[in-house]
Amino acid sequence: MNLMIYLATWSAVSLSAATFSASGILPGGRDSNTTVAEVDLVELNHFLDDHGREVFRQVVFFDWSRKNRQFEVRAWRLVKHPSQLPRQVDQSSTYLVRWQDKSITRQVRAKSMRETWSQEDPERVNRAILPENQRRPLWPTN
Repeated sequence: MNLMIYLATWSAVSLSAATFSASGILPGGRDSNTTVAEVDLVELNHFLDDHGREVFRQVVFFDWSRKNRQFEVRAWRLVKHPSQLPRQVDQSSTYLVRWQDKSITRQVRAKSMRETWSQEDPERVNRAILPENQRRPLWPTN
């Protein structure tokens, strides 16, 4: 049985530079070991087994494709700690996911956020639409 439940979707209305500055997201407000990417949508997905038990949580980062008129995955990562969950930045309409990658702090900002519970991995499903090798990376590869 395939189960996909969309519980909630939040959406951005406006962005405030003052809010970003106060939260330390603007270039002047973060240290040099922080890298920031922006996406249109972040999804917090709870992957469930056949008995409805959570197997893992992941965040999936999407951009809207005007050409294909759909969200397409850019990247994903497993949630290894509650601090890596998407959170709303103050009272703004921006969502932030942050994690440590060796000596670099990575932050992804999104205009919208949704939370899903499913027995299908949304990142794998999206591979049929846009293969991994055609995705636009969050950060340039060196």
